[in-house]
Amino acid sequence: MEGASGCPRILIAGTGSGCGKTTLTCGILYGLLQRGLHPCACKCGPDYIDPMFHSRVLGVETGNLDSFFTDRETMRRLLAREKGDPCVIEGVMGYYDGCGFTEKGSASEIAALTQTPVILTINARGMSRSVLAVLRGFLAAQTEQSIRGVIFNQLPAKLYPDIRREAEAMGVRVLGYLPRIPGAAFESRKLGLVAPDEIQGFRKKLGLLYETMRETIDWDGILALAEEAPVFACIPEEKDGPDGRGIKIAVAKDEAFCFLYRDNLEFLKALGCEILFFSPLWEKEIPEGADALILNGGYPELHAAALEANTAMRQAVSRAVKDGMPVIAECGGFMYLHERLQGEDGKEYGMAGVLHGECHKTSGLARFGYITMEAEKDNLLCPAGGTLKAHEFHYYDSTLLPDAFTAKKAGGSACWKAGVADKRMYAGFPHLYFYGNKEAAYAFVRAAKEYGHRAGI
Repeated sequence: MEGASGCPRILIAGTGSGCGKTTLTCGILYGLLQRGLHPCACKCGPDYIDPMFHSRVLGVETGNLDSFFTDRETMRRLLAREKGDPCVIEGVMGYYDGCGFTEKGSASEIAALTQTPVILTINARGMSRSVLAVLRGFLAAQTEQSIRGVIFNQLPAKLYPDIRREAEAMGVRVLGYLPRIPGAAFESRKLGLVAPDEIQGFRKKLGLLYETMRETIDWDGILALAEEAPVFACIPEEKDGPDGRGIKIAVAKDEAFCFLYRDNLEFLKALGCEILFFSPLWEKEIPEGADALILNGGYPELHAAALEANTAMRQAVSRAVKDGMPVIAECGGFMYLHERLQGEDGKEYGMAGVLHGECHKTSGLARFGYITMEAEKDNLLCPAGGTLKAHEFHYYDSTLLPDAFTAKKAGGSACWKAGVADKRMYAGFPHLYFYGNKEAAYAFVRAAKEYGHRAGI
């Protein structure tokens, strides 16, 4: 039976990466809080860092919407769970950029599938009238007519009246502009923006940003546009999967292992699993009674010396994995399982030693983007011939020769071997999103349950 759902919402899109989407999204979220509202936020695509910014502003964990990993109905159900006033969705890359040279997984596809009005962000730095040509081109390329508003970033105040007049003549609502604001920029590093917890004076930057946005942004116009988002049909999810009650999943979470999806944790909780967070950096043992282990991605290379110094935790992880505790180790977690890791400083540091080999920096981006993976043999997450959806984004590589999966670039033809896996372990650079890999998540929980029974639950 279908129901109607969907809170007031907008999607902040951009002409490309680096145009100011995250800055604008954070400023809007902060401004809505200042107006006494209770916004929520989502990020289009598989990004980890931008949701950290949203969470830092709002004080609550935020989620992702991803049309590569999930079908329309699943994505709508995930959006329907958001109880914002309104929900602010941040786009990914350029508005039309998806897998390969398609719009699959793009902000434009997600806007269409969720019937969300779009506000386009255009960075006007180094331009004047040319911003109008950019806007005209983006409007002309639409198939769903989702772009309903525009905000100009880094636009000098003196240009705004003329730009606004001509932009409005194109039939789009001009909802304000942002001039250059000294001291309000968020720093970047190789994987994108620096994590908000590392930014000195983050709240001060937000305050500087809002002081300007309070005067230059049409807040009433943004709220009115969000209210125009229609409710949508939402088919209830069929209840399936294993009974996870009594199962305890130990999840790494600290400065070194900070890439985790809220939605993955909610997926496990919905099955009845209990999540036990722990820090490989600062604690000495895996949580007592854990039945399975998740080592997330993050920045272990920035904390390699501290990870090496925590000998007790390295030994605890090694014992648990060798004892047969089911483990998912993604990217940074995969790196931690190696014997050695080259730190950001170029020095080598000892890690958990479960996998024989070392991880080292490469000269550039090693892998980037969505992939599908076909299993070469039976493993923790799927049988031989089974497939997983994943994404990669890393500058490190391993001396190990992966053999568990054949990975294929989504929207392309390139193939390569990926991952190390057996009946108790999945380890590799690719990241998994459980709502797009339900059977794999179910298999993980079943393995945890079996391990727990063996350990004497």
